[in-house]
Amino acid sequence: MKIRNILLISMLPGLMMAYGQKGAGENTALKLLYDSLSVRYNQLEPQVIQPAEGYLKYPYLIPAGFYKQMWDWDGFFIGNHLAAEGKPEYLKFWALNLMEGIDSVGYVSGCATTKGPRPIFGKFAMKPFLAQGVWIASVKLNDFSWIEPYYAAMMRVLEYRDKTQFDPKYGLYFWDIAMQSGADNNPALNYFTDDKRSFLACDASTWQLRELIAQANIAKELGKTEDVFILRAKATALKEAINRVLWCEKDQMYYNVDRETGDFYKRISFSSFIPLVENIAPKAKGAEMIRRYLINPDHMKAKYGLRSLSKMDPDYNNKNVILPFSNWQGPVWPIANYIYSIALKNYGFDAEVRWLGTTLGTLLLNDIRKWGSMHENYHAETGAPLAPAATYVDANGKFVGFIGWNLCIQQVIEGVLKN
Repeated sequence: MKIRNILLISMLPGLMMAYGQKGAGENTALKLLYDSLSVRYNQLEPQVIQPAEGYLKYPYLIPAGFYKQMWDWDGFFIGNHLAAEGKPEYLKFWALNLMEGIDSVGYVSGCATTKGPRPIFGKFAMKPFLAQGVWIASVKLNDFSWIEPYYAAMMRVLEYRDKTQFDPKYGLYFWDIAMQSGADNNPALNYFTDDKRSFLACDASTWQLRELIAQANIAKELGKTEDVFILRAKATALKEAINRVLWCEKDQMYYNVDRETGDFYKRISFSSFIPLVENIAPKAKGAEMIRRYLINPDHMKAKYGLRSLSKMDPDYNNKNVILPFSNWQGPVWPIANYIYSIALKNYGFDAEVRWLGTTLGTLLLNDIRKWGSMHENYHAETGAPLAPAATYVDANGKFVGFIGWNLCIQQVIEGVLKN
């Protein structure tokens, strides 16, 4: 069987992403949905690829519509989609454009434009996706030679994150503020500048674990034997710390932890489930967490997909928000659902992955048919498209929409159908 989920190539090379066979009628209906969505995606996909211009020396990836910049995790997931569709060079270009901006101390902005890097909220570094992107692109291209000139700079990026976002007391990573994480107003983090708390984060720590593993793989390919040993040891310690500090045995849940008090911050959000992407929870505990929370309608599961925040949370809402931040307090985000699908597969929830692919595929296809594009997120209870609002139009009055990482839903359906 082919590996259909490109995000897992670097860490789980033997994983088979076909989700089991269902009845012929059910598969036929899903295949029709997949074919229809693929046709529309092929029409929209060129909008996310821009030719090299100015500071960006290589073709670069943008979410399209409302956003014209190249962003860190947006580009990573768009590049993953393109790599899965046989075009891994764009993930390589994404990495090269970002690596051009690594400074002498290892800082690299999470956003780049044709005029140069765009620092956001001070010197917040890009999210931990660079080494993963480099590794996946190299595997798909069967070429590691291009990395050598950038290897030292990539190691500086890891060192910079250790200096700015690593808490040695707990052996875990944190965000200074939710905006830094990409889940801009996640209630499991502080998201107002007057809230000075910071939290040991499930997502920051897991993404960095994957960076360490990917960098160790790169080091091995380049013959950096000493670095392989060091990076793997750090990854082992980080994985142990995630389970020791962030896992709540009583609740069978990963929570973010207040750095000052050491207490669980008991908010069940998108970020709580990221450790399951890397199989960090033992099988029985991860499965129980999924049953209690991710596929429970009282928490994350809604009619139109999986929520970004538990329905039981006091801040749960489905407001249409882009500025000053996008809304991760309840709406269904296709990228979050793509990530959830990996967790579901890891812990044996094949039927739920099929449901997720069907539900999100249908939602997005209907959106494209009506608007000619997609939205960043959707009302979890009604399926109504949210940001960007209908008032966001171009000079010709055409709705600008959003494409970006929504393309990854194609891979979820591929994983169900193909072997």
